[in-house]
Amino acid sequence: MRLGAMILAAGRGERMRPLTDTTPKPLLEAGGKSLIMAQIEALARGGFADIVINVSHLPERLVAVLGNGAKFGATLRWSFEPEPLEVAGGMAKARSLLAPGPALIVSGDISTAFDYGSLRPRAEAMARDPAAPRVHLVLVPNPSYHPDGDFALVDGRVTLDPNPRYTYANIGLYDTELLRDIPRGVKLKLLPYLERWIAENRVSGELFGGRWANVGTPEDLALLDRELRSRASVR
Repeated sequence: MRLGAMILAAGRGERMRPLTDTTPKPLLEAGGKSLIMAQIEALARGGFADIVINVSHLPERLVAVLGNGAKFGATLRWSFEPEPLEVAGGMAKARSLLAPGPALIVSGDISTAFDYGSLRPRAEAMARDPAAPRVHLVLVPNPSYHPDGDFALVDGRVTLDPNPRYTYANIGLYDTELLRDIPRGVKLKLLPYLERWIAENRVSGELFGGRWANVGTPEDLALLDRELRSRASVR
């Protein structure tokens, strides 16, 4: 089964300015490689080689650098947004470019050691079994800047219980059929839809305790760069 993915890369990266004034945030480098290149390579290694990327800020730079994805062992397609549509809006606009069934949707500005290939069995189950959860989220321990977390995890199901809560890692499998309910071309956040699907008991999840970073500021980028270079030097 050939599985598809989407990388969310349309944000302006305001907190990363002035770096993002001339460079799209996903093309910023850490450890000698851009954030989005690392994501594409990891997705392709995991078997998610058909990849849609949504773009808005300096899209021509991203297209020029990444091309059709052949050099990464992937196939890239592009969803252009004149203005960023937020996460749910971007997902809805890109739905026609995604194959029917499950799609792995990740942010272009995270760095992680999570093995995307570990999600293949869940994606295959989602594709063949209508009773399987229609969304599967990867959660991580709460970082210092987000101590209250987002969602709870009870017996493999994501819930809205108050405690304990973990942080959504911006890594999730989604049945693209769900995106039919989201208006196209409208700026929409994902959280209200996730809360609805969770309340309907349609969302499973897992906790990942390995390396994960959400790169939001120049300081975050510098810290990640040092960490990745340090890890490479001891191999």
